[in-house]
Amino acid sequence: MNKEIEKYLVIICRLILGGVFIYASLDKIANPAEFAKAVGNYHVLPFGMENLVALILPWVELIVGVCIIAGILVDGSSILIIIMNVIFIFAISQALARGISIECGCFSTSSDSGSAIGINTIIRDIGYLIMGFIVLKRKSKWMEFFPKSI
Repeated sequence: MNKEIEKYLVIICRLILGGVFIYASLDKIANPAEFAKAVGNYHVLPFGMENLVALILPWVELIVGVCIIAGILVDGSSILIIIMNVIFIFAISQALARGISIECGCFSTSSDSGSAIGINTIIRDIGYLIMGFIVLKRKSKWMEFFPKSI
């Protein structure tokens, strides 16, 4: 791939991923109890763990989103984005496979404005996963602070 094209593709992926993760974190941070209920609806975690996830995950999403946009610790941020998306894809897939019809809880904790999980949710998260790999495997460290040095 042309070095110039790759440089701009990585920046676009960083901006999209950062924006999505920041946006996704805001309502969850503001409403942790509602987010804990949304996490509990997936029936993946042991009872009580959804509260811990609801308190920690949104802040991780916010920090990772800010870091990947700002170009700070981009490698670590992209690795965390990849891990989170794999977990999100797994959680949604297992809920669909078990026939659980729930709201995603991805961007809004209120049940009336959320979207139901489905194949579209999985495809969207796979897109974010691919963007995470594009950022991780980049050759150019353009517009980054504290890039990993080898």
